[in-house]
Amino acid sequence: MSGIGPKELDIRRSAFAQGGILFDANSLPQAVPAMLEPDHWPGAVPLDGRGGRGVPWLVRGDFGEAVLRHYRRGGLVGRVISDHYLYSGQARVRSLREFELLAQLWRKGLPVPRPLLAGWQRDGLHYRADLMTLRVPCARTLAELLAADASTPWTDIGRTIARFHQAGVFHADLNAHNVMIDADDKVWLIDFDRGRLRVPSQDWQRANLRRLRRSLDKLGGVAAGDWQALEAAYLESIAGHVREQSA
Repeated sequence: MSGIGPKELDIRRSAFAQGGILFDANSLPQAVPAMLEPDHWPGAVPLDGRGGRGVPWLVRGDFGEAVLRHYRRGGLVGRVISDHYLYSGQARVRSLREFELLAQLWRKGLPVPRPLLAGWQRDGLHYRADLMTLRVPCARTLAELLAADASTPWTDIGRTIARFHQAGVFHADLNAHNVMIDADDKVWLIDFDRGRLRVPSQDWQRANLRRLRRSLDKLGGVAAGDWQALEAAYLESIAGHVREQSA
C-alpha cells in the first residue's frame, strides 16, 4: 500500500564531498546519499522488470511506496554520455530543479507526486543525478489504459492539463506515459524534468497539447470523439479561468 505522507513539506539540504541532497524531512527524518541507490532499500523492484542503472525502481519505507529514478540522457547524445551532465552550478542540477518545481506544484495543490529526495554527485566537469518521489497510488499511465482498452476519463484529463497551464506550468515532455489515472479516476502528471513555471501563453500551451497528441498517435491514435472531449474540457476550463481573472 502506498503512503500519502504528511500534508506539509519540510525541505532540508545536506552537502557532502562533490555533491549534495535535498529532501523532505517530514517524509524522511534523516537522509543520506546512499538512499539514492536501489541497493539501500530492501525489496527494491525495477519497474521494467529488468533492472539497471537507468531504470526507475519501486522502493518502500515508512513513507510508503516511492519511485527512485536515475537521470539519463536520451537521443544520440545518450548513446555516448548516458548519465553525465555538464556541471554549471548547483542551481542548474536537474534533479534539484525538478524537486523544487514539484515542491512548488505540490504546495499549489496540483496533482503531482510528492518529492522525497533529490541528489547529485560531481565527477570532474560533470555530474550524475537522482530523484525519489512518492508513488501515485493505484494508478496507471494513459498509455497503459489505452493498451488495455480501458475506460479513459478524457474530460478530466483535459481539465487537469488546463489547471497546470492556468498556473503557468510548462511540462517539457507531456506524453501518454507521463499522464496517470488513479483508481478514483483522478488525473496526475509526472516527470517534470526540464519543466518550469512560465507566463501563460497560448503558444506554449497549445504546443504542449500537440506533443500529447503526437504521443497518442505513436501509440495507435485515439478516436476523434475522445480527443475532442479532452480538448473541449481543456478550452472550457481555460475560458472559465480567464472569466474569473477578469471579473
